[in-house]
Amino acid sequence: MTLTRCFSSLGCPELSLEATLALAAKHRVPLVELRVLDGSVDLPAYFSAHFGTPERLAAYVAGAGGRIVALDASLRLVGGTETERADLAALAPWAEALDARWLRVFDGGKAMTPEETAAAVATLRWWRELRAAQGWRVNLMVETHDSLLSAAAIGRFRAAAPDAAILWDAHHTWRKGGEDPVVTWRAIHGAVVHVHVKDSIGVPSARHPFTYVLPGDGEFPAAPLLAALQADGFAGPVSLEWEKQWHPYLPSLDTALTVAAARRWW
Repeated sequence: MTLTRCFSSLGCPELSLEATLALAAKHRVPLVELRVLDGSVDLPAYFSAHFGTPERLAAYVAGAGGRIVALDASLRLVGGTETERADLAALAPWAEALDARWLRVFDGGKAMTPEETAAAVATLRWWRELRAAQGWRVNLMVETHDSLLSAAAIGRFRAAAPDAAILWDAHHTWRKGGEDPVVTWRAIHGAVVHVHVKDSIGVPSARHPFTYVLPGDGEFPAAPLLAALQADGFAGPVSLEWEKQWHPYLPSLDTALTVAAARRWW
């Protein structure tokens, strides 16, 4: 089985939607998740300014031969603000028109304590009620970003929210949580709908105690992880989350995709 490749527009923040889709076509990447376009993370404002309506956006993407699998929001289940909830709700009609399956949100919190878990569940309840009232098909996937940094923490969260879909940032649970990605995968794979991958070395950078590097130049154990995903028949996207929006020292996403393909890293 061949894994389904994807990338996040976080890696090409300066590009328009047209140029982002062209980059995906150039590298034969079938899926894109959108986080930033033309330097802005306010995707509803970008879409409104350039396309006017969700239907026109969908027609444009279809005509360009692209496929948007997710729109990425900033809301955290723990500690999220009313403004962030409103921003998430504003994304939903665009995702619906694009037939995107997921809106990405973050976990939030620090350790997914019982109090944090209760807050996360309350946010999910708010979303379920809004989704049902609006008749939306698009749903949330929760990125393992802040507090869900181990299989145990993800398990505690899932026990309280058994229907929650997980966007697993495999680099985070490895680099920040200290877990072997294959071990983490075996514990959580039933909940995972989307996977983020990237590479790094254990040298401090401006924002982290590690430095992101080109795929294959770092220490992330990509080969055994991807083999495990293939062996288990994982059908969701495996997305290169090239964080150039937050780490401008990185080479271009075009370069990262070229290197990843040449090295068969991904």
